[in-house]
Amino acid sequence: MYMPPISVLIKPASGLCNMSCDYCFYCDETHKRSIQTYGMMTEETLKNVIRKTILRAEGSISYAFQGGEPTLRGLAFFEKVIFYQNKYNKNQIPVSNALQTNGYAINEEWCRFFKENHFLIGISADGTKKIHDRYRHGKEGGGTFDKIHAATKIMDQYQVDYNILTVVTREASSCVDEIYNHCKANGWHYQQYIACLDPLGEERGKNKYALHPEEYGAFLTRLFELWYADLQKGQQPYIRQFENYIGILCGYAPEACDQRGFCGIQYVVEADGSVYPCDFYMLDEYRLGNFNSHQLSDMEEKRKEIRFEEKSRQISRESMACKYYSICRCGCQRNREYNEKTGCFENYFCGGYQIFFDNCYEKMMEIASHIKEKG
Repeated sequence: MYMPPISVLIKPASGLCNMSCDYCFYCDETHKRSIQTYGMMTEETLKNVIRKTILRAEGSISYAFQGGEPTLRGLAFFEKVIFYQNKYNKNQIPVSNALQTNGYAINEEWCRFFKENHFLIGISADGTKKIHDRYRHGKEGGGTFDKIHAATKIMDQYQVDYNILTVVTREASSCVDEIYNHCKANGWHYQQYIACLDPLGEERGKNKYALHPEEYGAFLTRLFELWYADLQKGQQPYIRQFENYIGILCGYAPEACDQRGFCGIQYVVEADGSVYPCDFYMLDEYRLGNFNSHQLSDMEEKRKEIRFEEKSRQISRESMACKYYSICRCGCQRNREYNEKTGCFENYFCGGYQIFFDNCYEKMMEIASHIKEKG
């Protein structure tokens, strides 16, 4: 059986964390399932995850580590990751590793490991110190920005490849210039902006940090304006969302899953080896199996049974008729609302995307045309 390139997301410390962030989507998920935390992943489970995936992959395979906070599992665990990848990569396919961290425990020892083993790091920093410290706290309640900022300097020292991950909250949406200029001042050239998620299954827009569609549209518009001005000078940072939109306009397949229009095939692994189809749906009803007791074929059968990917294709006619649908694709399933009358989904942030594309689509088309002309 042909197995395409595989994407594996592993939570080696389950939902355990050394910080306490107000808007943490995974903390919310863990409180909505029968077992909140699965503790630390054992070496035996790690071995089974890598063995059963890398031996079946063709073309390439990517492993990403997330939490909670994955560094809580300790550096020795990640040394075992490299050991088992080398041991079971019988077909010598390309392997990529990434790790998403809050940066709280990052030191020189971690950075040496990341550099030597070519890990791509995503480090969470919500723009300026004021915005970051409002929602991202230490366990005792204090701010964490200074420690995370220091971690980026160590990574710079060791030439670790990293992206800055910024959650766009209501407050952040009104501080675009400050955030953008702060990133430039710190040399944070690779940036991802993530719309803040409301708690799963709850009414949207009710929390203090909740991001409303109009706010998100204004945020993206102003961010693009700043980025575009720097692009004209050849000094623009890499902003993943914009680069992906322009890539789509150039005829390339979307790199980000929220721009494909439907959910892709992923294996998201909890610390006990349990597998789920998506990081945003690690609930009991979505469990596909366990790497300690099931094969990939078993998990694919379960994936079909729960109709996870099929549901993500149930997009309303109104959404598909939108003039921006070919680039927007109705966004991430986690941001969609089910309409009982139509039996389809509509994106909660649709109004925000309309604002953004109304203001910026033509410039993105212009950039794409220029790229295609250059060949």
